[in-house]
Amino acid sequence: SHPSASFVEKEEKKNNATIIGFSIFLVLGCIILFFLLKGCNEGDTSEDVHTPSSINDYAYVDLGLSVKWADRNVGASSPSDYGIYFAWGETDTKSEYSEFNSVTPDKVNSDIAGNKQYDAARANWGGNWRLPTKTECQELVDKCKWTWTTQGGHNGYKVTGPNGNSIFLPATGERYGSGLYDVGSRGQYWSATPSSDIGDGAYYLYFDSNNYDCLYSNFRFTGHSVRPVLE
Repeated sequence: SHPSASFVEKEEKKNNATIIGFSIFLVLGCIILFFLLKGCNEGDTSEDVHTPSSINDYAYVDLGLSVKWADRNVGASSPSDYGIYFAWGETDTKSEYSEFNSVTPDKVNSDIAGNKQYDAARANWGGNWRLPTKTECQELVDKCKWTWTTQGGHNGYKVTGPNGNSIFLPATGERYGSGLYDVGSRGQYWSATPSSDIGDGAYYLYFDSNNYDCLYSNFRFTGHSVRPVLE
């Protein structure tokens, strides 16, 4: 025998009710999930307060100091790479570093930080990048923990700031004449401050495996590394 029309109608209504109920369940589930995810995102403000980690595609590290320090030297392909060398007050590298081809022996007698004509960091990286001043180099020495180590196959110092963040300063050596000296054993990084000790000199940050708290004066024509900073 065939089922009666009333029975078929009841079954269809029953099936429709099941489909409608399931659909409502899915919709409610999606709504609840939406608000749950929204609540989680609103609770997580990390994206809202995120500070850019680079300027002009060059990364910086906040060490908890008065300026932020770049994670690498000018011309370097990585934080442990040596980069290129500059005479003080010059913005291009060269094959020979001597007093005869020096541009600024007695031409510049004031701080060059941010001066695109003389500041190798500003000239090469743009933006607000600049050479650190003598005072800012001294702050790096006084307020950070320095650990002699090896990174990327290069010797240097891991410099850890008061907030626990760190940078690596490779022992880049020095360019003099057409030679490169003391690579891997000492580092020499220019500041933006002209020397008060040597008329044609400037201050630089010096370190070796036994010392890191030295700010010396050197002749401007020698080739040193540049590690930029940001305000």
